[in-house]
Amino acid sequence: MKKLFLAMTLFAGSFGAFAQQETVPSAIAPDPNAPTMSFDKDAIDYGTIKQDADGYRTFTFTNTGKTPLIISEAHGSCGCTVPTYPKEPIMPGQKAEIKVHYDTHRVGPFSKSVTVNSNAKNSPVVLRISGTVEAAAVTPAATEPASIIPAPTAPATKPAVKPAPKPATKAPVKPASKTTTK
Repeated sequence: MKKLFLAMTLFAGSFGAFAQQETVPSAIAPDPNAPTMSFDKDAIDYGTIKQDADGYRTFTFTNTGKTPLIISEAHGSCGCTVPTYPKEPIMPGQKAEIKVHYDTHRVGPFSKSVTVNSNAKNSPVVLRISGTVEAAAVTPAATEPASIIPAPTAPATKPAVKPAPKPATKAPVKPASKTTTK
């Protein structure tokens, strides 16, 4: 029984392997008139920048094809990289821009990408940004205890003032008894 099951498994497996040998038609040739995105540069190095500095950079490109270029999507590799792209068609020979904003509040080195999908021959295009965000100088904030609690100071000297004397309390005086001698 085991031999029969093994033979059936081998037969079914080899049948599937032969089915894979069919020839697949070659890919359809790309349209020679299709648009092409030609970027001035596809990578921007921010260098070393301060924390919370301007995180906007611009990639400029030209449609070097013979038909209108339509960008369907552009997305960053993470939420800290946000691209903005033209929504209208870019005509042949026309220049356009993709603006990228990196969140410079995050400190340290970074290397991110933006993927641009379109009807261009060279789609998708991957643009790259990189650099290092340097922490801002630390200044004491109003919430730190050292800045909330006033520093000890020398006690203020007050002029010596003598307390006013308390009114003397007199014991009740008994009227003197008059004694007359006769």
